[in-house]
Amino acid sequence: MASVAVDAPKFVDLTHHLAPEVLVRKTNPLKDIIRISWENPHLVSLANGDPHHSLYPIRRVEYEVASAADEDPVSAWRSLGASAPTQLLTSSRDADSPRLHQASLAYGHGVGLPDALRTVTALNNAYHTAPHHVATMTLGNADAITKVFRMLGSAGDYFLADEFTFGPMPIAAEAHGIKWVPVRIDSGGIIPEELERILANWDSRRGKRPHVLYAVPCGQNPTGSTLSLERRKQIYEIAQKYDLIIVEDDPYYFLQYDPPSTEAHSTQTQLKPFPVSFLSLDVDGRVIRIDSFSKIMAPGLRLGWITSQPAFQQHLVRFIDLSSQQPSGFPQALVSLLLDGWGLAGFDRWVRSLRLDYQRRRDFLLGLFEREVAPGGLASVDVPEAGMFLWVRVHLERHPRFTRKAEEVVEGARTNARELMQELFEACIRGGLLIVPATVFVLPTETGYEEEGSVHIDDRSNFLRATFAGSEETMAAGMPILGKVLKEFFADPSTARIDATSTVA
Repeated sequence: MASVAVDAPKFVDLTHHLAPEVLVRKTNPLKDIIRISWENPHLVSLANGDPHHSLYPIRRVEYEVASAADEDPVSAWRSLGASAPTQLLTSSRDADSPRLHQASLAYGHGVGLPDALRTVTALNNAYHTAPHHVATMTLGNADAITKVFRMLGSAGDYFLADEFTFGPMPIAAEAHGIKWVPVRIDSGGIIPEELERILANWDSRRGKRPHVLYAVPCGQNPTGSTLSLERRKQIYEIAQKYDLIIVEDDPYYFLQYDPPSTEAHSTQTQLKPFPVSFLSLDVDGRVIRIDSFSKIMAPGLRLGWITSQPAFQQHLVRFIDLSSQQPSGFPQALVSLLLDGWGLAGFDRWVRSLRLDYQRRRDFLLGLFEREVAPGGLASVDVPEAGMFLWVRVHLERHPRFTRKAEEVVEGARTNARELMQELFEACIRGGLLIVPATVFVLPTETGYEEEGSVHIDDRSNFLRATFAGSEETMAAGMPILGKVLKEFFADPSTARIDATSTVA
């Protein structure tokens, strides 16, 4: 179990950010017995209620995984098929040290298996500078985020997030009374000045000032934006000034790309370094970082980890032990065996090779866009530095039915952009293409946060999200459809109009 070094600095006391239910939640006493047994293996235990490990009907589990010995292991894994080099990982009750096998099949403690914790702590130490933060295993990002939101928020609290964000996460928090405040973003992610403007001008009649910022700093979903180091430092300073907790949700951290014009796809040595995380900037203990194996291994593992100051960890573990329990032992054992087998050097080769593969896919989709869509002048795209998505701007101002309200109209949207984007979405479906409109990602919120004279969010929702995580065949089939639909939609407004009462199956 992760522990704090003796010389650990004293983090800022941030317990006032905890929700009231957290402060009254008690420790699961039987899970605490498991913790004691783990920390004191010399004890003779008559306390546990596990079935005896000799009665588990699983003697041996073998995983045949990709070898990470090659300089470009992902390319070898994909191109060589059945002949690709592999590595056999074994968990067995008959091994010289059957401890991991037995632990993966037994009841556990909310913090996670000790071997898995050592694995993710080693990753944290390799890619971040946070020696005094501690890790807690989770059932992937969604589980981690919802638990963190529940730990920090209660009914009536305000949280901050990107104005366009991955919808399920804020919806989950809304169910227990969290209200969302959108922060304006651009192609570089959150605009620090906009964040500070909201906090500095907060109207106390609404309620308490927001105390949590939820951010996806790398390859933000859906926009693909990545925060620069300068912006990260500015945002952290604002968090210190206004006493914010930063929830750093970073599933795309390892999927960082170079500009398309570089030759980095030929060698890993030319790849840009991984960015400095909010976690690495955290001297107060106000960053709660969330990582996942979903994008770098497989989403079905449902495994990730939270990194936080120890004071937050104890409350997370109490919540886990009284709800979902620790993640399944099989994926925890697998990642532990995998990192043991690959070593940190092998893991680094794998994720850097994975970057190259996704960078090739990004560049392939960008090339298709330039050939099939861009020549018409009806849409454009920024090149994402990370993630899995292109954020396609549709130039609705060129549509013959685009309308703008009179300048004296100051409330709400001033254009019909939202309606036109819905029509375009439905036209894409009729044309055989499924693509996601920006309106799906608009943060659910109250009105009144916009700066006077600013453009309403509906008037800035003229975007589509397209993924390059799929096959090249899918991308090659999809971009020509988008180009064709856009031409028809802009050229023939009478047939493009969709009846307002129609629905899409």
